[in-house]
Amino acid sequence: MQLIVRYTHADPALFRRAFDEDAEDRGRNGMTLLQLWREGDSQSWALFQIANPRAARDYLQGAAATFSAQAGVTATDSHFLETA
Repeated sequence: MQLIVRYTHADPALFRRAFDEDAEDRGRNGMTLLQLWREGDSQSWALFQIANPRAARDYLQGAAATFSAQAGVTATDSHFLETA
């Protein structure tokens, strides 16, 4: 299973710094970063491999709020995906 997340933010440097600092927490929740893209200066996209869907969902509903506040994230859009 994979997860793709679109983050909307004001400052790409602040976002990237906070994103990198959050890597250990995401890893503890079964999320492994496969790719990170930037779309202009206001959006970033992350693709994760998910080892534990329940833990990843719990992270998105809880601890991700702390990351979002530190990273200046104003909106997210998350989708869990499986190979068809």
